[in-house]
Amino acid sequence: MTTLTSTDLYPSRGATEVRVPRKDPVLWGSPDTPGPIPAAHLEGFARDGFLTVDQLITPSEVQVYRRELDRLIGDPAIRADERSIVEPKSQEIRSVFEVHRISEVFANLVRDERVVGRARQILGSDVYVHQSRINVKPGFGASGFYWHSDFETWHAEDGLPNMRTVSVSIALTENHDTNGGLMIMPGSHKTYLGCAGATPEDNYKKSLQMQDAGTPSDEALTDLAAEHGIRLFTGAAGSATWFDCNCMHGSGDNITPFPRSNVFIVFNSVENTAVEPFAAPVRRPEFIGARDFTPVR
Repeated sequence: MTTLTSTDLYPSRGATEVRVPRKDPVLWGSPDTPGPIPAAHLEGFARDGFLTVDQLITPSEVQVYRRELDRLIGDPAIRADERSIVEPKSQEIRSVFEVHRISEVFANLVRDERVVGRARQILGSDVYVHQSRINVKPGFGASGFYWHSDFETWHAEDGLPNMRTVSVSIALTENHDTNGGLMIMPGSHKTYLGCAGATPEDNYKKSLQMQDAGTPSDEALTDLAAEHGIRLFTGAAGSATWFDCNCMHGSGDNITPFPRSNVFIVFNSVENTAVEPFAAPVRRPEFIGARDFTPVR
C-alpha cells in the first residue's frame, strides 16, 4: 500500500502562478492489473491523460439514464435542492450533484464493473466516489466550463493530497463538434499549474456557475496549448471519456439546437482520502467533495 501524506506537493492560490512537474504516477496499478482496459489503452492513458470508449453503455441503457435525467431535472424538489445548480441567465438546471445518492438508477451505474472496474485499474486500489453529477447542456445558450485542472480545485478546496483521481464523462446525447463538447490538452496532466489568487469563502457558490478562482492565466494556457495542442471529443450517446484529474480541460457554450447531456463520475483512491483544504478557508460541501470514503462495491 502506498503511504500518502498531507504535505503540500502542489502549492496554489498564492501571489503568483506556479508551474511544476507532476510528482505522482499517472497509472497507479501494475501493467498486469486485471480489468476491462487493454494494456495498449492504458499506455495511451499514461501518455495523453485520457482514453475514450466508443460504447461504454448500450443504446437501450442510454434511454434508461436519459429518462432518469429528465425525471430529475423535471422534479421541483430536485430543483429546490442545494445540489442543483442553475444557469445564471436562463435559470435552467445546469448540473445536479451527488446524483448517485439521489438516484438508485445512477447509483447502479457507478457500481457497474464497466465503470468502477476501469477506475480501480487506473488507480490501483479500491475507490470511492469523490463527486458525481449530471450535466445538462440544452441548446441555445447553455454556458461552458472554462479551462481548468480539476485537481487544482480538488487539492486547494477539498484537500485531496495526491493526483490519484480519475473522472469519466458518459455521453447521454450525441457529442457533435459544435454543441459544446469536452476539450482536453493531451499531455497537460504531466504539469501542475498552481493558480494565483486567494480562494474566497464559499467560492463554490459562484464557481459552479462561472469559475473565477482556480483559473489559469491566458499566458499559461497559451503555452500549454502550444506545447500540447487541443483535442475535441465527439461521439455517440453511450460513449465515454476517461481523463486524469490534472488534465487541462474545458468546454464551450452550446449555441446550437442540439442538447449535450452527460453523467460525470469522479473516482478517488481510498488511499488518497481528503484532508483539510490546502488553499481554502473552509471545506466545500460534501455533495461536491465527499467525506464518505466507503469503497464502491
